[in-house]
Amino acid sequence: MQPERALEIEGVTKHFGDVTAVNDLGFDVRAGELFGFVGRNGAGKTTTMRVVLGVLAPDAGTVRWLGVPLAFEARRRIGYMPEERGLYPRMRVAEQLAYLGELHGMAGRDARAAATAWLDRFGLAERRDAELQALSMGNQQRVQLAAALVFDPEILVLDEPFAGLDPVAVDVMAEVLRERADAGVPVIFSSHELDLVERLCDRVGIVEHGRMVACGAVAELRAGGLERRWLEVPAAPEAWEPGIPGVRLLQADGARRLFELDQGVDDQALLQAALTTGPVREFERVEPSLGELFRTVIGEAAA
Repeated sequence: MQPERALEIEGVTKHFGDVTAVNDLGFDVRAGELFGFVGRNGAGKTTTMRVVLGVLAPDAGTVRWLGVPLAFEARRRIGYMPEERGLYPRMRVAEQLAYLGELHGMAGRDARAAATAWLDRFGLAERRDAELQALSMGNQQRVQLAAALVFDPEILVLDEPFAGLDPVAVDVMAEVLRERADAGVPVIFSSHELDLVERLCDRVGIVEHGRMVACGAVAELRAGGLERRWLEVPAAPEAWEPGIPGVRLLQADGARRLFELDQGVDDQALLQAALTTGPVREFERVEPSLGELFRTVIGEAAA
């Protein structure tokens, strides 16, 4: 049984003058899911997030939460982290988080307790009384995430949450996002760090020119791609290739060679051709990374 489709974006289009920022875009983020939203700069990711939040009104399309159009009260339950700094630079950190919690309906005492708890979690307890502008950029980023979490949101929408973080902070933030998803919260975040997206996300959506050009688990995205095999053929001539239609040499590293196979090509034919040169010390399937899949999908969309 699939998880409930908690957040649905259906047919969303947004124009800015003659520019179409989002074009008939549709996808869903399920309860308890980490969804990676990736694309090149200007692909429409931030515009889509702002439509979800209600900051921008779409020219067409609908955003639904639990099957009904997302209304103002439901949008108050969204934890949003913008890519740009969106907090008050001269306000003290703990005071600011508590204030934002109260704006989302928390009682003052609860908001202060939640602010303290999240500052502790992000290693910022000693900076609770510092002005935001006195913190490093990485620590400001942690406070920005704490602001999205302080009121226990039902949805998380995060625009480049890992930008500018050191590896330790990345690990802490990743752990927090996984915990929120495990608690049933749908989490959508954009990032240019595709290795991180691949490691964290249950599903990934790739957007180009405002359209969703691929969506699914990384394994599903790989299923439509080309197969690759590493072979180590120590006795083969230096310029050896198997001469099989649909098989291309991508890389040679001494006796090791990386081949790409068109769909439908039997890898056993490649192995048999390699064995005619002598012993085969390695015959290994290579899984393309999300970065490689991204470049392939974007290239196909542009063709």
